[in-house]
Amino acid sequence: MSGRKERNILVGIAFNAYDPVTGTKVPDPSEASVEQTAREILAAVTELGHTAFTIALQKSFLGFIQRLKNLNANVVINLCEAFLGLPQLEANVAAAFELFDIPYTGNDSRTLALCLNKWKTKAVLKSAGILSPSAVLAETPEAKVDLAFPLIVKPNTEDASLGIHPESVVRDEAALRAQIVRILERFEEPALVETFIEGREFNVAVMDVEKPEALPVSEIDFSTLPEGQPAITSYEAKWHTDGILYRATPPVCPAKIDDDLKTKLQDIAVKAFLACEGRDYARVDFRVDKKNRAYVLEVNPNPDISLDAGYARALAAAGVEYKMFWKKLIDKAMARKKRK
Repeated sequence: MSGRKERNILVGIAFNAYDPVTGTKVPDPSEASVEQTAREILAAVTELGHTAFTIALQKSFLGFIQRLKNLNANVVINLCEAFLGLPQLEANVAAAFELFDIPYTGNDSRTLALCLNKWKTKAVLKSAGILSPSAVLAETPEAKVDLAFPLIVKPNTEDASLGIHPESVVRDEAALRAQIVRILERFEEPALVETFIEGREFNVAVMDVEKPEALPVSEIDFSTLPEGQPAITSYEAKWHTDGILYRATPPVCPAKIDDDLKTKLQDIAVKAFLACEGRDYARVDFRVDKKNRAYVLEVNPNPDISLDAGYARALAAAGVEYKMFWKKLIDKAMARKKRK
C-alpha cells in the first residue's frame, strides 16, 4: 500500500512595496530591497515543491487583506517592515494577520511593536539582567542629558539604521543639541541619546525552530574606515552600496574571536530573544568595549533576510540551507495554526 502523498501547501509571501510618494522619510529607500527578498524566497519555496505567490502591501490595506483571503494561502511569510512608508505600522500588519486568523512566519505583533521602540526594549533587557548602553529619551531640544560624552543620537522608533549617520556620534554639547533637534524635526519622534560604546560591533542571528539557538557570530570590520569616521554601521554604511562607508564596513562571519567571547555573545543573544518573547527568528546587535563587556544595542525581530544579508550569511555559516530554513518556518507556522 503506497504512502499518503503530502498535500501541496499554498504559501503567500507578503511584503511592503516601496512607494516614493509615501516613503518620504527614506532618501535611498531600504524598503525597496524587500521586493527582491520576496523574489528570492519565492524561488526557495517553489524549490521545496510548494505553490507560492508574492503579494504586495501598497496603499489599500483592506485590499491587501482581501486579496490574501481570496487567494486562501495556507501560510504567509511576513516580510512587511512598514505600511505607507511608516515602520511604526509594521506591527499593525502582523496584528491584522492575527485578527483574520492568517498563520504567518516571524515574530508576532507584540514583539514587533516592543522591539521597534528602543527605549522600551532597553527596559525589558534591563529587567532580564542584560547590559545595554545607558540612555535618555529626549522629547524636547532642551531635554536633560546627564550622560558622559561620547554619545550617539538616533530616532527611537525607526529601523534599518534610518537616521543614524556619522554625525550621530557627538562629543560635545553643541553637537548633541543639533542632533536632537534634527531627529525631533525630521522624524517627529523622540531622540534616543545613548552612551557611545567605543569598541567592536557584532551581531548574532537567532533561529527558533525547535528551540531558540544562536547562529555563528558576525562582526563588522571597521579596520579600513577613513580616518575621522566613527566606527558605526550608519545608514550609508548599510544601504549605499556604491559608497566608501559600505565598502569599509564588511561583515565577517564567523567572527574571528575566541570561544569565550563567542559563547558570551551567543548566550546573551538567546537570552535577549527570550526576554522580548521572540519567535522564529531575529538578530541581536552588540557593542563590545575594551574590557570585553557586551552591550545589546537592539533586538531586530524582522531583520533583512535576503540572500546577501547577514542573517542568510549566518545560516550558511551554520550549514543551514536557505530553502530548508523556510521549510522549517512554514511547518512551524502551520503547526501554530493547528494547535490554536
